[in-house]
Amino acid sequence: MNSQKPLRTVIAHIFEGAQPYSKIGKALDIFLICLILLNVVAIVLESVATLHQQYSTWFLTIELVSVAIFTLEYLLRLWCCVDKTEYLNDDSSAKKRLKYFFTPLALIDLLAILPTWLMMFFSLDLRFLRVIRLLRIFKLTRYSRAMQLLLESFKEERSSLLAAFFIMSVVMILAACGIYLLEHDVQPDKFGSIPQAMWWALVTLTTVGYGDVVPITAGGKLFGGLVTVLSMGMVAIPTGLLASSFADQMRKRREAFQEAVLHSLIDGELTLDEREHLEHLRVELGLSHMEANKAIKFITSQRVHDVYCRHCGQRL
Repeated sequence: MNSQKPLRTVIAHIFEGAQPYSKIGKALDIFLICLILLNVVAIVLESVATLHQQYSTWFLTIELVSVAIFTLEYLLRLWCCVDKTEYLNDDSSAKKRLKYFFTPLALIDLLAILPTWLMMFFSLDLRFLRVIRLLRIFKLTRYSRAMQLLLESFKEERSSLLAAFFIMSVVMILAACGIYLLEHDVQPDKFGSIPQAMWWALVTLTTVGYGDVVPITAGGKLFGGLVTVLSMGMVAIPTGLLASSFADQMRKRREAFQEAVLHSLIDGELTLDEREHLEHLRVELGLSHMEANKAIKFITSQRVHDVYCRHCGQRL
């Protein structure tokens, strides 16, 4: 490690996977991923009564060691986040840490350790605690480009998704009111009120159709068929929005990397510092080496064709 850099900066670069600590950062990521998966498997197996009784000591050891490591990771990330590239232009260290504290990934890290720490001071239902501890699987979001893109897609399309869910809620209420009017006289035990009818409307609109509550009158069956046909289009709305936003996020990340490459090639070549910066940006954007190399080759060839004549080879 470079002894000239402060320890906090070195740790921040390791967590970010920046050069020259990319190998250490990758090894740390692999270790944490394996630890998260081990925790998930242990929590699931612990729910089996016979296994819990037989291997309770092992489960407790895995839990305590994991929480100690996750707590250390969380505190280190909170401590060194002031040296992260995205926070370098902020005012004070306190504001940087507060900003990082409320980021989705930081909140997920906090939820991964909070239940066990609360258990030490309060008496909690073990079943509830086990379910909350399973939220540690969301820590894999930090290492999964697909999950990061999905979260960005939700954030990008939140207003459209809210509008779609609002429309679906209105349609569900109308469907519940309609089936209530048609069926409540012949099936008062299943459609005796609009709230009871909402269960049928919900499973019909989501195309699940459990079959535990079905209309039996001719009008109810006709109305149910119309609602089923309508539901096919309703469910497709949020799915289409997320799919489109997911593809758009990938395109934006590739374009951002291409713009960085173009800016680095202003002088006609990539220096060592510029290559390190591009590598750090590649990791941050979640692009593969193949995508990054393809972008660099494309921008380089495009720049060559723009500057040199393809016929005489003279510089324009």
